[in-house]
Amino acid sequence: MPLNRRKFLKKSAATGAGVAIAGAAAAPAQASVKPARRPRRYSLTVMGTTDLHGHVFNWDYFKDAEYSDKAGNAMGLARVSTLVDQVRKAKGRRNTLLLDAGDTIQGTPLTYYYAKVDPITAEGGPVHPMAQAMNAIGYDAAALGNHEFNYGIETLRTFEDQLDFPLLGANAVDAKTLKPAFPPYFIKKFHVPGAPPVKVAVLGLTNPGIAIWDKAYVQGKLAFPGLEEQAAKWVPKLKAMGADVVVVSAHSGSSGTSSYGDQVPYVENAAANVARQVPGIDAILVGHAHVEIPELKVVNEATGRTVVLSEPLCYAERLSLFDIELVFGKGGWEVESVAASLLNSHTVADDPKITKLLSDEHAKVVAYVNQVVGTATETLTTVDARYRDAPIIDLITKVQEDVVKAALAGTEYASLPVIAQASPFSRTSEIPAGKVTIRDLSSLYVYDNTPVAKLMTGAQIRAYLEYSAEYYVQTAADATVDVEKLTNANGRPDYNYDYVSGLKYDIDVAQAAGSRIRNLTYNGAALDDSQQFVLAVNNYRANGGGAFPYVASAKELWSESTEIRTRIAEWVTAKGVLDPKDFASVDWKLTREGTPVF
Repeated sequence: MPLNRRKFLKKSAATGAGVAIAGAAAAPAQASVKPARRPRRYSLTVMGTTDLHGHVFNWDYFKDAEYSDKAGNAMGLARVSTLVDQVRKAKGRRNTLLLDAGDTIQGTPLTYYYAKVDPITAEGGPVHPMAQAMNAIGYDAAALGNHEFNYGIETLRTFEDQLDFPLLGANAVDAKTLKPAFPPYFIKKFHVPGAPPVKVAVLGLTNPGIAIWDKAYVQGKLAFPGLEEQAAKWVPKLKAMGADVVVVSAHSGSSGTSSYGDQVPYVENAAANVARQVPGIDAILVGHAHVEIPELKVVNEATGRTVVLSEPLCYAERLSLFDIELVFGKGGWEVESVAASLLNSHTVADDPKITKLLSDEHAKVVAYVNQVVGTATETLTTVDARYRDAPIIDLITKVQEDVVKAALAGTEYASLPVIAQASPFSRTSEIPAGKVTIRDLSSLYVYDNTPVAKLMTGAQIRAYLEYSAEYYVQTAADATVDVEKLTNANGRPDYNYDYVSGLKYDIDVAQAAGSRIRNLTYNGAALDDSQQFVLAVNNYRANGGGAFPYVASAKELWSESTEIRTRIAEWVTAKGVLDPKDFASVDWKLTREGTPVF
């Protein structure tokens, strides 16, 4: 895969020679006390966003309304553009740098539309709205996120070519040569009157989990070694090239944890590890975790110096600021201090420049998601889907079962029973009675996951269900049940709890984790541990997301690149009527010592 260096080299080139420092005038002959020279100083502000996920405007395409939440947040690059302009005006544009830490081209109907409906890869195709917005705002560089790979390498490379700034990924390497497949770093010189320029290097790092989450696209083509190892390789090179300031833009959280177990020998959320283990870094823009960290100070183990980390909230709801103070001494420029803070997008209005630029693209997507594809006989909701078997989740499993059965028809696996997995992604999705739109169905399945068929045994399915049931907090048989405290044990998110259709089972939440699945049957008989099943599963889970047992290593029988969300829309369109009798079934229930919880 050729390394796209054109814009990287162009942007990394020196922007001009520094102003020479004038020599001191000769002292007069008579004795005098020489006044102390004030040290020369420079103030640099690095701004950062992350996990934009296709949010240009403060708009919820799933609700067809302005975005709002209980915290009063606002989102979108149009808001960030206003904040960036304010910072540049206050600090001086020549004294600022604007970065992003990845996950840009996936996450909303807007990004889906320009990947699949009106794709940027088509001959004479459009320029991606995210590229248009980020170019207009004037980003200097961005790190690759794992979701950049969701639509395949061609879409990513086309997006990259549409940008006026480099996509960085020091640990995204060619699988065969192990050479960088994307620019590893970006360097910019900042001119200081009466002093040498300040040279700032930005190292981009992405997430090792890409190797499993998007295996279908990257296997044999790209490899993703660990952030710590690659930072240790590149930071000394950047210092040797004269970098006075080293900033890392990392699509990796700070917790030190991984969601994929031991399937990849590298840490998923490694930003704080990088700060601790790799000398020479001044600041890290953190991404991936979708959490808000105004300022996190980590002490480097080798030097004792403090490294400052900051993660702005996702969807352009916040803008991180790193205020870096430098002083010039005998050895050159030294970083004296780094302080991080956040600006809130709800404090400003949309930048009219971005509104004008992308109002047409936004209108096209609004029209697309509001297309009517069927009629629902009753309202379906996910409000209590995390603790009751809800028909709306059964719709997902039914669609996956049907798609996989059709795909395996005529093969040696056609006679095997097909069961399916689905998760309660949202607590607020609703398909209203009456007309059903693409928007309604998209809100049910917000991720761009694709279907996979895996070969599993009854024993493996049992272990899979036990692992899934760890999602529930152990609750004694005589304790009062509070549904707000019943789920998310040990911080497990809703999307890592799975329904499995086609079986019947109870989950006894009074029991310890690992001993909760009771009365597990198939076709009315106790499950045979040796029986083979085809599990219809999304690609995230199939590739190890959530670290569910057995599924990642199980034999893959079939997969495709059409999104499950699209398959749901096709299924509903073909039926015309969305009636729970066509897909709903009560497969599981929560119990305590054999008594149903609800």
